[in-house]
Amino acid sequence: MNIPTLRDIYQARTTIAPYIARTPLTYSAGLSAALDAEVYLKHEEHLPLGAFKARGGINLLANMSEQERARGVITASSGNHGQSIASACRMFGARALIGLPVDANPNKVASMEALGAELIFHGVNFDAARRYCERLAAEEGYRYVHPVNEPELIAGVATASLEIIEDLPDVAVMFLPIGGGSGVSGACVVAQALNPNIGVVAVQSEAAPAAYLSWQQGQLVQAPMQTWVEGTATAEGYELPQQIMRHRLHDFVLVSDDDIRRAVAMLVEKAHTLAEGAGATALAGAVRRPDLAQGKKVSITVSGGNITLAQLRDCINLYLSD
Repeated sequence: MNIPTLRDIYQARTTIAPYIARTPLTYSAGLSAALDAEVYLKHEEHLPLGAFKARGGINLLANMSEQERARGVITASSGNHGQSIASACRMFGARALIGLPVDANPNKVASMEALGAELIFHGVNFDAARRYCERLAAEEGYRYVHPVNEPELIAGVATASLEIIEDLPDVAVMFLPIGGGSGVSGACVVAQALNPNIGVVAVQSEAAPAAYLSWQQGQLVQAPMQTWVEGTATAEGYELPQQIMRHRLHDFVLVSDDDIRRAVAMLVEKAHTLAEGAGATALAGAVRRPDLAQGKKVSITVSGGNITLAQLRDCINLYLSD
């Protein structure tokens, strides 16, 4: 697997431009006051699928051969990646099969069904669904799309970080959530190429710390996964993003699931922004580690907004009870 280059990311932007509008980077007075920093939110929840993953799916399918598309495309997802592949397959005329854990977010399930994907429910978590899809691909001849270890996916989602630096050239720190690592690793490639002084900070739930432990130990690690935040719910590290992050990532912050719940509500109250758990994880990291943000110009990526009403209620209730 080749590490995407800045040239690849610029090419990805050209590829996805007819399908995806540039998302806003907006100053938040409320969060700036709360964090004692100059805070800008990257609003990936504004994309049509409600998540940054849409960028990667389009770039991948656009670069896929007709023969690969004709085989049918299969992947595993906790939700947003699956929406991305389902949508891109619809655009480019390929059959989409999406493996999901049995308790997948119902809003994301409904979206994938509406996009015409064939859904396969298997296992109690994302990685169980992934292994099952890998087996089906080998047995049935589908074109398997790894949810993370695909250079075109990383180049596609990295266009969001490219937009941040173009809109805010003097950004000092970029906070991003991490599950598998496509978004963070893409940010690392962009920042290193354009301004190595920019600090890229990954944030993950401590209830699913596989990416953190893999980065910390310098090898792929499996770890228990018990988080409610499906967008960060991976049970192991993945080769390509870890290879990219190993010498490029500035810092890695673990936060509790309750920290993330509070961040969801904090975004509603102070920034009028609706985020899912993964979409609020980067803010939770900035709150947990104020030393990384104080007195600096920072971007916080809101990676998605596909939250259920029940999840939102729990977040607000916890926030109000503090």
